[in-house]
Parts: sequence; structure tokens; C-alpha cells
Amino acid sequence: FVGYDNLSTSVKIVKYRKVSQKQKEFFQVVFNLTPFYPEGGGQVGDKGYLEVPNGNVIYILDTKKENNLIIHFTKDLPKDPNETFKVIVDEKQRFRTACNHTATHLLHQGLREVLGTHVEQKGSAVHSKNLRFDFSHYSKLSVDELREVEDFVNARIDSKIPLKEFRNIPMETALEKGAMALFGEKYGDKVRVVVMDPAYSIELCGGTHVGHTGEIGHFILKAESSVAAGVRRVEAVVGEAAALHITE
Repeated sequence: FVGYDNLSTSVKIVKYRKVSQKQKEFFQVVFNLTPFYPEGGGQVGDKGYLEVPNGNVIYILDTKKENNLIIHFTKDLPKDPNETFKVIVDEKQRFRTACNHTATHLLHQGLREVLGTHVEQKGSAVHSKNLRFDFSHYSKLSVDELREVEDFVNARIDSKIPLKEFRNIPMETALEKGAMALFGEKYGDKVRVVVMDPAYSIELCGGTHVGHTGEIGHFILKAESSVAAGVRRVEAVVGEAAALHITE
């Protein structure tokens, strides 16, 4: 995966197969390297396209991981799979998704700051249009608590804090740096640490993020609910989606 630094690259097709699901046929394609982020850690997979040498494009509809391979879903295959191709990630979707993912980290810290350190992530869904975050807590959040959390996140957005990351470092080193391992995630011997705010937000994370918090624009909590005993859920929007929410 080269997608932390590049949104396009030249690739070769390593393997592919035809798959049928719900009376639809599509292809699963593996490249020798890829800038496409595969669905994981709550974050959706990248979309984009593959440029064929004759000028046509083949759309990449989704990206997932299976047996340690990054698999790209397409409706078609190039006529000659042995050629070299250029693949390009949908930059707008990636940016919006990154904004939501970074906001999720800030939200996690905001909830711990306002409600207490008993708050632990129990699940998340990070899309280009919104984010959802599940966490351990014993009661419904009051309007004041929700406003405090929102203010905490927006204060860090206004501060334009730059992203710091440490790639491929030993798990022990990550924990020494104060990184927080998340519920339900599997980690290897080497991990990536994302620091969004040195005072609060240091997490083990493989997802994509913005260069600095200011890129998020604005953060709005839309809803809060219960999903299970002792587990609450909040839903939020950022950036353009937050501006649209205000307008509506």
C-alpha cells in the first residue's frame, strides 16, 4: 500500500478473478502495489479508476482486504491484463473520508475528556459523508455534554494541529509513546501511530488522515443514541456536510 503518500501510480495486474453476487458479475483485481486504501479500521475502501493505454477507463468501485491482499472491485477487465496501467484514487472522496477519520480521533479524545477515561471505542464507521462512533458509557449524554464535546473537537480544528505519524514501528515503542490500542482491532508486530494532538490523541491506526486538523473545517454532532447496554453511539458530520447541515 503506497496510498499514504500517493493517490496515483503505475501498476501491473498480479491476479484477478470473476465473481458473481446477487446476479451481478464483477472482477476482483490485485495489483503489484496500490494507492487504494482497503476497507478497515472502520474506514470505507477507496474508489477511483484504472487508465487503459487506449485512453479508456475502468472504474474501481470498492477496495477490500482479503488474506493480506488488497482487492479492487471492477465491472470490467482490460483487454490485455499484462500491460502496465495507471490507477488513480478519487481524490475528493479520499479527502472527505480522511476529514471524517481525523475527526473521529478528535471525537474519541473529546468524549474521554468530557465524560471520563472509562470511555473506550467500541466501533466506528468512517465514510466520505459522515461518521459514526460507538463507545462505552452508562447514560444518555446531556445537551451540555454534547456541546462540550463538539466545542473540544472544533477548538482542535481551529488550532490547525499538524498530523504526526510513525510508520512501521514496534508495538512496544508505540505503547511507550502513549498510543491507545482500539477495541476489536488486530495489530501486527510493526504498527503505525497517528498523533492528532500530542496532549490528547495518540492512537494506533492504519487509516488515512488530513495533513492538519484545520482541513476538517467544522464538526457537528447530529445524533446520540443507545446501541447496547453500556454502549452509546454518536453520529457527526464535518466540512461541506456540516455546512449543509447548518443550512438545512
